[in-house]
Amino acid sequence: MLRFIDLFAGIGGIRLGFESIGAKCVFSSEFDEDACKTYEANFGEHPAGDITKIDAHNIPDFDILLGGFPCQAFSIIGKKDGFANETCGTLFFDIERILKVKRPRAFMLENVKNLVAHDGGRTFSIIKKHLENLGYHVYAQVLNALDYGVPQKRERIIIVGFLDNILFRFPDPIPLRERKKLEDILEKNVSEKYYVKPEIREARLKKNKHKDYPKPYISHENMAGSVTPHPYSSALRAGASANYILVNDERRPTEREMLRIQGFPDDFKIVVSYGKMKKQCGNSVAVPVMKAVAHAMLEALMIYDKSIVDKEEEVA
Repeated sequence: MLRFIDLFAGIGGIRLGFESIGAKCVFSSEFDEDACKTYEANFGEHPAGDITKIDAHNIPDFDILLGGFPCQAFSIIGKKDGFANETCGTLFFDIERILKVKRPRAFMLENVKNLVAHDGGRTFSIIKKHLENLGYHVYAQVLNALDYGVPQKRERIIIVGFLDNILFRFPDPIPLRERKKLEDILEKNVSEKYYVKPEIREARLKKNKHKDYPKPYISHENMAGSVTPHPYSSALRAGASANYILVNDERRPTEREMLRIQGFPDDFKIVVSYGKMKKQCGNSVAVPVMKAVAHAMLEALMIYDKSIVDKEEEVA
């Protein structure tokens, strides 16, 4: 059985992806205490705290390091100060520190799409070089959650590495017929508390460029102030305003709907307030993307291991 550690664990979206291939989590770490509450309610363990204070030698042995390391330092929305950001950007070096000590077979890192373009590509080049200097064969590709079954346009760079010279292919998008549509994830009976005030709705509709867009839709107000409806959600954001995305320009999505937009199962427990759940979903990952990447990594490892066994048998 493959063992993994779940760094910058959030509410466990990456963990769910890798548990789907039968892998076992042997250590988790998360700085945000509210996220830890949600994580503990769903996985029965309270993650260790600040990763910068954890000695790598005290982490159990494992096969795969997983980490959706903080992306605010590289985000288009954020200040884009990258490695100059001492509190977020340089947390990558804690990943490097742990890889150097523990030498796992593989890793999977997730970050915002803009990491590739940040500082003219220099930031990503630094990250890739540091990983390769540790002896890893590194693959990277931007994947969109829309292509893997959830109604959310969420583009994220996935960085995969192997100590062995393993041939890896990122997972192909799933067929259109297998993808969940917006109507598949919306709740039927929604409390009035989620509905916006009439004046907010009217102001929103005035900005909507497509008045007769078919329902259901989710609209969001972009940085220019334009409101655009889509049959899917724009990327959930942790720090967005309360009415950043609205269903049919009428109401905010419920906690369960936000989790569904990220591909979390319906038995996932909600133990924090709406505002905290919104932040946690915005910081999380699209679970089906993680499942697809986990399966691709498992397949690559199994093919490589079989080739080694076959070679040994030939020699024998």
